[in-house]
Amino acid sequence: MNKTKTAELKNTTAAAPVPQAKRYDEAFKGQAVELWIKTGKPGTQIARELGVSYPCLKDWKRRYYGEATPERDDPAKEIRALKAELARVREQRDILKKTRGIFTEPPKHATNVSKP
Repeated sequence: MNKTKTAELKNTTAAAPVPQAKRYDEAFKGQAVELWIKTGKPGTQIARELGVSYPCLKDWKRRYYGEATPERDDPAKEIRALKAELARVREQRDILKKTRGIFTEPPKHATNVSKP
């Protein structure tokens, strides 16, 4: 390698800035996690709004609040939705059971005539 190429490589690597890790104070971290828990919004959305990474937000939540889950607006509404979904899934299951029974039955027009 000649001297000019070596000098060019040194200049390009020295000119590249090294990204610095952002540091947030404890109050900001606590408020970010509190916002996530109180609003019930997805953590990725909160992280994007605050300009932090989602893994950092999850780490802060574990550190300050343990395994707390976001609060729900209306538990009764959520229960109604889950019951409706359960009824729909049960209906689908029953239809599939009936269909399986129809396909596994021997045809009625076929006869097993055994002549002696």
